[in-house]
Amino acid sequence: MTATFRDVRYVFLDRDGVINRKAPEGKYVAQWSELDILPGVEAAIAALNHSGRRVIVVSNQRGIALGYYSGGDVEALHRRLQEHLALHGAHIDAFYYCPHDEGECDCRKPGTGMFLQAFRDFPEASAANSIAIGDSPSDIEAARALKMPSIFISGDPSTQKPGGDRAAELADFTAESLPAAAQQHLL
Repeated sequence: MTATFRDVRYVFLDRDGVINRKAPEGKYVAQWSELDILPGVEAAIAALNHSGRRVIVVSNQRGIALGYYSGGDVEALHRRLQEHLALHGAHIDAFYYCPHDEGECDCRKPGTGMFLQAFRDFPEASAANSIAIGDSPSDIEAARALKMPSIFISGDPSTQKPGGDRAAELADFTAESLPAAAQQHLL
């Protein structure tokens, strides 16, 4: 384990591209039947849970602003994800999502609003005892704005957003998947 992350108590995960396979650019994961969980994610989250860390999802959900699905749809999908994870001895401690389009708010990553809300809801959490794991430049930029360490998930090159090389350079570490990130840097 990397000594830098020994004190990490809160693990902030992006959803699409970290927990589940990201939809092709311009498409969105709107319902449970479209959520394809990536290999080993359930076990990685369970291991993080069992290590005493809190696992929190922070996800841009622009599809709401574009009218493709509703906040209720996202919440229903997250309930189903939570039920699925429970079957594997895992859970997410909290879900935060931004329903806005680009430039409309401070919660949409690379804005820090979802993280700051989590810090209010979990008063013992801070950038100093947290890490962000994401697969897009906006995930890593949000972490950097908070001075929070980050791990960039390189994932599937065919669905990687533009700027992946820059995100990899900005992140503290890179890994090919959430299970690899957890194993190499947190467990």
